[in-house]
Amino acid sequence: MAAPFATQDDLRAALFDAGLLIPTRTQGLLHRSGDFERVVQGVERYAAAQRTDQTAPRRWFPPLMPREEFLLTDYLRSFPDLIGSIDVFTGSDKEHRELLSHLDEHRDWTQSLHPAEVVLSSSICHSLYGTLPTDIPQGGLLTECCGFAFRHEPSMDPSRMQSFRMYEFVRVGTPAEAVAHRDEWLQRGLEALAALGLDVRSDAANDPFFGRVGRMLAANQLTSELKYEILIDLTDAKSTAISSANYHEDHFGLPFGMRTADGAVAHSACFGFGLERITIALFATHGMSLSGWPQEVRTTLEC
Repeated sequence: MAAPFATQDDLRAALFDAGLLIPTRTQGLLHRSGDFERVVQGVERYAAAQRTDQTAPRRWFPPLMPREEFLLTDYLRSFPDLIGSIDVFTGSDKEHRELLSHLDEHRDWTQSLHPAEVVLSSSICHSLYGTLPTDIPQGGLLTECCGFAFRHEPSMDPSRMQSFRMYEFVRVGTPAEAVAHRDEWLQRGLEALAALGLDVRSDAANDPFFGRVGRMLAANQLTSELKYEILIDLTDAKSTAISSANYHEDHFGLPFGMRTADGAVAHSACFGFGLERITIALFATHGMSLSGWPQEVRTTLEC
């Protein structure tokens, strides 16, 4: 099937002209319209409806997480260019006057700030691991998560937002359980998205690791087939990943001290639906006005 738009510029213009996304002065920071948010919420409900275990706990996370737990994820080593650290003012009246002086003189007022005890969450599942028990029961633990993530990737591509939401299914257990979870949900995700009329496919992928060492990590991730993405062609220029399935090995089990019933370090895997990206894919595929969408899609998403 041919891509609905020739370039990212064409897609962005269509979304802006329809009032679905509203640009700000910062690339990648976009406001959502009422219709856009209606579809996002419908996609979130639809993602949740794909669950296979009705007893699995469900968590909605704020866009913040404890700094201490963030450091345990090792994200800073691999993606320093994507993180968002939060600074706050904790000074006295005198230091406040100095801050205002710097502000009035157009100097760097941020030097009066200090790192907070929280950071912006870079991945939804990062907020989960520090709250799980260290003794993982036989059969593993399945948790559903939803929340905002932040990645400092200023871009004109409307699908590459700096702040975005995902709905994830996370499994912690043995290596076999984690891999089975990743593979099962990759197939389930493909079927669920195809049922919305999206022309999707999957392919092995790698994360954008930083630096020379990062390039080696990315090559290993691709060779080992740890990560798969669900892709759709929204433009002729490049494919867009709207969901991903990831096997983390013991990357989180080791630093968070999680062990399986046999005493081994726990492994983990997650599958995530990208809520804004799926919503953009739906508008690109079915049209920029909800009234023109196929009725079965609107009924499924309750929008």
